[in-house]
Amino acid sequence: MVDRPGPTLVLDLETQNTFADVGGKRNLGRLCVSVVCIYNYGTGGYTSFLEHEMFQLEEALRAAGLIVGFNIRSFDFAVLQNYLFTPADQFPILDLLEEIERVRGHRVTLQSIAEATFNERKTGHGLDAVRLFREGKMQDLIEYCRNDVRLTKDIYDYGSEHGRVFFRSIKDFQIHEVPVSWGGVVPKEKSAASQFPTSLF
Repeated sequence: MVDRPGPTLVLDLETQNTFADVGGKRNLGRLCVSVVCIYNYGTGGYTSFLEHEMFQLEEALRAAGLIVGFNIRSFDFAVLQNYLFTPADQFPILDLLEEIERVRGHRVTLQSIAEATFNERKTGHGLDAVRLFREGKMQDLIEYCRNDVRLTKDIYDYGSEHGRVFFRSIKDFQIHEVPVSWGGVVPKEKSAASQFPTSLF
């Protein structure tokens, strides 16, 4: 794993295709990137990268001290690997879903955590992101992806500060607490900025 004293990033990725389009989850590399959004604790800002900008994204990832996400090890970086020169396992990744699954013994959704912890909801579903891409609504797609980054960041920050997050179970519809330590890692920088920038470019 690359050990660099760079900024902590929060990452989320959207794809051009669905699992049905590419023959199932065994073909993650064929989903193709539509947009990747990151939040940088060092700058306190959000940045978006389209498919033709993966070189710039890799530069940002290689400079990071920690890359935080939700299901990014088995999904986002599996999709990204075809675009990167650096092997995915060389990046310093903290996958919040893996951390929660390790404690609870089962997977949960980003939506269930955001709703139970902050009473917030995702702005849509992954299929909505594919539709936005195919309709050419790139700014709407960027906003969708960036909102998922914001929710992931908020969950990471809350868990770092309070040592726990919450989720609503689909089995009993009750809210359950999950003790977390995020692998013992806390952000290298804290920024007061939490709002989206007025422009990405």
